[in-house]
Amino acid sequence: MSRLKKIISEMGSVLIAFSGGLDSSFLLKAATLVLSKNKILAVTANSPTYPAQELSFAKKFTRHLGIRHKIIRTSELKDRRFNLNPINRCYFCKSELFSQLKSESRRSKLNFVLDATNASDKNDFRPGIKAKRKFKIRSPLDEAGITKREIRILSRRLNLGTWDKPSLACLASRIPYGRKITFGLLNKINQAEVYLKKFGFRQARLRDYGELCRIEVDKKDIPLLMRNSNLIVAKMRGLGYNYVTLDLEGYRTGSLNEILKRPRK
Repeated sequence: MSRLKKIISEMGSVLIAFSGGLDSSFLLKAATLVLSKNKILAVTANSPTYPAQELSFAKKFTRHLGIRHKIIRTSELKDRRFNLNPINRCYFCKSELFSQLKSESRRSKLNFVLDATNASDKNDFRPGIKAKRKFKIRSPLDEAGITKREIRILSRRLNLGTWDKPSLACLASRIPYGRKITFGLLNKINQAEVYLKKFGFRQARLRDYGELCRIEVDKKDIPLLMRNSNLIVAKMRGLGYNYVTLDLEGYRTGSLNEILKRPRK
């Protein structure tokens, strides 16, 4: 934690890309420990690729900290390079976001733009890192060598309610590469996941394969899902899925990237 504080303190003033998730919430709180509040600006992107309920949480969290908060609208769905959903789609999405954040930092006369990439993120396929380098975005959590597990521990010590918050990811991560990303499809996936979470699953993901969906929940929650399977199947069919499947491996981050790691035959 001391190394993280030193890194942020030396920056002088910062704009933080704030999604409202575990990592960016911790980063924002850490910034308040070493910088005055007028030297910090949290910026949240309002986009169809992110659940609407997270925007509401971001507003409440920044109000609680007394931090300036700005909401911007990103237009990655208008970028054909993104919505055709190639394996490097995140590069185009992050480029759209970071371009706006850099412009905002210049207008607000803030020295650095920060994101909440941490030391554990290197374990997954993340083409957005290339965009981060292009726009010279800093990642203090990664620079300080802080892992996801450590973020949870430190968040709890700081009495942040986010310490046990499930991992977040944009809704586009539910769509297999090569399947076109549309507003309607993102909205459909969001509706499905909002419904699933009403049953009390700590984590729930719905992966979309057209007329088939694959549901991931933590393994310990599979019995809960099965007890409510009739209701869940009915809801999913109402959303347009003819086949509703359960992933027996359970929830794991970036499961759609697993195909990229398999050797080609």
